[in-house]
Amino acid sequence: MFTNKELNTLHSECFEHSLSADDWLRRVSNFSLGWVCTRASGSLVGFVNVAWDGGRHAFLLDTMIKPALRHEGYATSLVEEAVRHAKASSCDWLHVDFEPHLRDFYFGACQFRPTDAGLICLR
Repeated sequence: MFTNKELNTLHSECFEHSLSADDWLRRVSNFSLGWVCTRASGSLVGFVNVAWDGGRHAFLLDTMIKPALRHEGYATSLVEEAVRHAKASSCDWLHVDFEPHLRDFYFGACQFRPTDAGLICLR
């Protein structure tokens, strides 16, 4: 589990934006199949949200590892745990979208397959 304060702090550090006061607990409780946290020495250092459509499709969102701990296998373990739980649910598919610099991570380390997809920027 996590507190809103520690997840907002991790999110701002990982995605390089100012600290917000988002209610992550409410968000993931209402809209997620589940989530996975990673802790080191008691501190939250990683998180991934497994959102879903209520049926057969789940989606990885907000995969994050504290910058100082990147490239040490934490993110791969985090995603592997999310995949295990999604497989154990009623979902048939786990989707992820990502920025180009994360291609090797998701297609290599995490074994996602490339697929055609579409995207519309709404802002």
